[in-house]
Amino acid sequence: MSDVLKHECGIAMIRLLKPLEYYKEKYGSAFYGVNKMYLMMEKQHNRGQDGAGFASIKLNTNPGERYISRVRSIEPQPIQDIFAQINKRINNEFAAHPEYLNDVAAQKKNIPYIGEVLLGHVRYGTFGKNSVESVHPFLRQNNWMHRNLIMAGNFNMTNVKELFSNLIELGQHPKEYTDTITVMEKIGHFLDDAVSKIYKDLKKEGYNKREASPLIAERLKVSKILKRAAKNWDGGYAMAGLIGHGDAFVLRDPAGIRPTYYYKDDEVVVIASERPVIQTVFNVKFDDVKELEPGHAIITKKSGEVRIKEILPALERKACSFERIYFSRGSDAEIYQERKTLGKLLMPKVLEAIDNDTKNTVFSYIPNTAETSFYGMVETAENELNKTKTNTILNGQRNLSAEEVTNILSERIRVEKIAIKDVKLRTFITEDSSRDDLVAHVYDITYGVVKPNDNLVIIDDSIVRGTTLKKSILKMLDRLNPKKIIVVSSAPQIRYPDCYGIDMANLESLVAFRAALALHKDNNTYNTIEEVYNKCKAQEDLDDKDVKNFVKDVYSPFTDEQISDKIAELLSHESIKAEVKIIFQPVENLHKACPKNLGDWYFTGNYPTVGGNRVVNRAFINFYEGNKERAY
Repeated sequence: MSDVLKHECGIAMIRLLKPLEYYKEKYGSAFYGVNKMYLMMEKQHNRGQDGAGFASIKLNTNPGERYISRVRSIEPQPIQDIFAQINKRINNEFAAHPEYLNDVAAQKKNIPYIGEVLLGHVRYGTFGKNSVESVHPFLRQNNWMHRNLIMAGNFNMTNVKELFSNLIELGQHPKEYTDTITVMEKIGHFLDDAVSKIYKDLKKEGYNKREASPLIAERLKVSKILKRAAKNWDGGYAMAGLIGHGDAFVLRDPAGIRPTYYYKDDEVVVIASERPVIQTVFNVKFDDVKELEPGHAIITKKSGEVRIKEILPALERKACSFERIYFSRGSDAEIYQERKTLGKLLMPKVLEAIDNDTKNTVFSYIPNTAETSFYGMVETAENELNKTKTNTILNGQRNLSAEEVTNILSERIRVEKIAIKDVKLRTFITEDSSRDDLVAHVYDITYGVVKPNDNLVIIDDSIVRGTTLKKSILKMLDRLNPKKIIVVSSAPQIRYPDCYGIDMANLESLVAFRAALALHKDNNTYNTIEEVYNKCKAQEDLDDKDVKNFVKDVYSPFTDEQISDKIAELLSHESIKAEVKIIFQPVENLHKACPKNLGDWYFTGNYPTVGGNRVVNRAFINFYEGNKERAY
């Protein structure tokens, strides 16, 4: 993605089902779970670079022994920093107590972080400041083991205001106005309530507090707590939690917006945001890793029993399509094929744009995440070229010589590495005021492969803001003196903000929205903007279920091609000599390529939850009023 678009968070959970001595004997270390968690977090580093956190729980500890450990970091390499801290602490303990080296019981008792239940999180902060206090996992502490709650998630709630008010009605005083704190306190409230009720029942049965403790863990129904807590949630989420005595859960939203995968055998239960992470780290097959169904939770009891429970009725499945286009690792077998298909489906439009002149066209991609779609596009181009070769040979008006046939067969699609990102420069691009000159030098260009009258086709995975295209890439490509530059986006036009965990909160930052505004000005229909504003304002006091997305009216007068052409115009600097054309993936092709992930609200405005329409209207109101606040 040529634009800088921040990723969404990633979660990882491991529940060891055997005693720690088992892993020491079989794998050589009682820190098997910690080592695996490090790998899982690193394999999901692509999902968030702002911070990382790790927490663990030890089962069956004695009173007075520490059973919860947590470490968080916002250092430039947060995962490395976390595990450097963990390793330092472990090594210090071994140096001071060499007798611990082969004594697993002593390790568990005296060394932090070693445990049977582990939770990891990589964060991109879409809400709040990027301070260590904002980094997951969050911890809700209590002297009752059963009331300790550790939580982390890949999520965003659209109705934080309502959820916050609900907590106040329950008599709570939340310490922060964020969706993370709000969600955790809601679960915590019903956890407290459930523990209290179970204890009262046990007391009536004649048990004292100490005797009641293991029975509370046994009788606690996590699914019931989640049903009560999640009743009014509106958003996309994969919510992970650990309860102090050892129960663990991951809950997925009922529309399946955010991804969740799991694997279980007789040694471990593993949950993560991405399938290939589990496949790689635990060396298991594609079919062994299952997708958690929308609205369901995978719950592991302290006993090791694993249950999958429906918590909320499933809505129409709208799994995020951006996961497939960009966010998830392309090593997933399904995602790899889907990205190739996205490239293949674009080729007819590309051939039309170059008048089928593949001989005088160079094909390339920017950035590396677009490489797989590029392969699909080139494969299709090669198939078309082979058809042309066959027709030329079979339909020749005369007998062709061996040399002529060889020349025909030797023609190839011209594939080149045109731009190479200079990763050394990326970390310096932070402030908008100093960004422009740095952006212009992020890519190095390959000279000498494009002839003066060639077409140059560059595929990108998506075009969001267009900033880097305008300020760097198009100017850079123009230096190669092509006749025409065709920028191809494997994603459709991004017209609407996201409200489920990806950093696309402002309408005015989207180049498709700016293009629609420009078209209204060109056509003397800019009064439409005020009309849309008035419609959005009129809905502010309606219930979410009655709110409609009126921002669609901004786009409805124009065809996709008109908006694409206007985007090309907006992004083309006057100094560019080549003709610039931008081609976007049609939404219907996106659905063909990614049939299981039909969440397309970025492109169509069809939000999968009722809160989405309120967010997009609020984003439009903020734009119209010049308000720079987030829409959620």
